[in-house]
Amino acid sequence: MRRGWKMALSGGLRCCRRMLAWVPVLVIVLVVLWSYYAYVFELCVVTVANTVEKVIYLTVYHALFVFFIWTYWKSIFTLPHQPHQKFFMSYGDKERYENEERPEVQKQMLLDIAKKLPVYTRTGNGAVRFCDRCHLIKPDRCHHCSVCAMCVLKMDHHCPWVNNCIGFSNYKFFLQFLAYSVLYCLYIAATVFQYFIKYWVGDLPNTRSKFHVLFLLFVACMFFVSLMILFGYHCWLLSRNKTTLEAFSAPIFLSGPDKNGFNLGFIKNFQQVFGENKRLWLLPIGSSPGDGHSFPMRSMNESQNPLLANEERWEDNEEEGRDFPESSSSLTIEMET
Repeated sequence: MRRGWKMALSGGLRCCRRMLAWVPVLVIVLVVLWSYYAYVFELCVVTVANTVEKVIYLTVYHALFVFFIWTYWKSIFTLPHQPHQKFFMSYGDKERYENEERPEVQKQMLLDIAKKLPVYTRTGNGAVRFCDRCHLIKPDRCHHCSVCAMCVLKMDHHCPWVNNCIGFSNYKFFLQFLAYSVLYCLYIAATVFQYFIKYWVGDLPNTRSKFHVLFLLFVACMFFVSLMILFGYHCWLLSRNKTTLEAFSAPIFLSGPDKNGFNLGFIKNFQQVFGENKRLWLLPIGSSPGDGHSFPMRSMNESQNPLLANEERWEDNEEEGRDFPESSSSLTIEMET
């Protein structure tokens, strides 16, 4: 009876947490809906007198609004990708690993399993990165999200404002959302400013629209500053081909930590997120290359990386239906320094 009561209480708490997690998203949605009403009706319909100016304002505004909402939707509802089943421990390996009490033996077990997989990064003590909650070998750049309760490929961070984990599957959409948010706020502030001044000095009558126009400029400027800082930071990360987690803690390879381990140069770094098809760069349509399990690296010394000796084994796995690259050498890109 007591156990059933505890399970019911735990389930209720989880349900409450899931509901509360949507509060930041609801706040953003309400602010956006109000901004739409204030701009379209109180500014363009009521305040702006010139018909040509009104049409231009509404046309450009709705174009930005569509892309803003589209990218926000994709950032929220694009589920983060989990590692392929091949990275999960088999039942037998899991049982042997959990029954083994010697850490050095466990470390060797993980190393033996990892030799069959294209993984290059390690923990601080040189061990294979392993998630003891998901029971899997972590692919490069993969991390466990405590909020989502799962390992996420190329995890960047968990964003409460979209109630989703930002990673390989939706990082492009998140960057686009930030970009269109900045343009959305900047456009509102630029077009509202002259009417803000007119209301402020009394050139326009003191009507209900005055409050909406004055507050609209204040909100647009406030969000523009905060979003511009965040967007600028992620542009810097994009130019270095880093995630937020990697910016705080450099990835560790067999040769040691390397904060620029995945830095391929600005153009290739950009293409790692947006792809090579320029027609899709502005559209929230998935175009990131690869499957999120392995990534090109700036440089790698084959003599220091015994995993490169497993090229033939990976090719055998490919014939058995594995999704990994045909050759581990395709994961390596040498750059002139």
